[in-house]
Amino acid sequence: MDPKETLKAHILKTATLTDKEFDYLFSHFKPRSYKKGQAIISEGDKVEHEYFVISGCLKAFFINDEIKMYILQFAMPTWWTSDYGALYNHTRATISVDCISDAEVLCLSNDDREKVCSEIHQVEHFFRWRTNRGYLASQKRLLSFMNNDTKARYEELFGHVSSIV
Repeated sequence: MDPKETLKAHILKTATLTDKEFDYLFSHFKPRSYKKGQAIISEGDKVEHEYFVISGCLKAFFINDEIKMYILQFAMPTWWTSDYGALYNHTRATISVDCISDAEVLCLSNDDREKVCSEIHQVEHFFRWRTNRGYLASQKRLLSFMNNDTKARYEELFGHVSSIV
C-alpha cells in the first residue's frame, strides 16, 4: 500500500473524511526516508514535526547523565512518534528518535496539524482520539516497567506487535 493509502486507512478507522478533506489533510504531510541508525531527532534539536511510520521501525529514547539509555517508545508501521513535549511547547528536544531499520515516514508539522484541526472537525477528532490512546499506552508501558522484568516487557511488546501485523 502506498503512503497515502496507508495513512488514509489509519485515519478512517477513527474519523469520517470525504476524499477532498483527506486530500487536503494529506497535502500537509511530507514524505521522508531514513537509513538504519540515522537520527531523526537528537537531544537539543528544535522539534517541528511528528512522524507517522509507513515502514521500518523507530525508537524514541532518553540518555541520562550516566549515559544509560531509556527507550520510551518503539514506533512501527502506522504508529506515530516525536518529542511531543518539545513539539507542543516549542522547546528543544529532551529525547531522541532514531531508526532501528530503514524507514519511510510522513512528517506533519505542529503548525499544519493545528491549522487542519481548526478547519476540519473530524481531523481534530482523530488527533484527540490518537492523543488519548497514546496517553493510555504510555501509562501501560510505565506500569509494565514498574511491574515486569526485561523478558516480560519484551514478550509483551512482541505479543502486541504480532497482534497488529
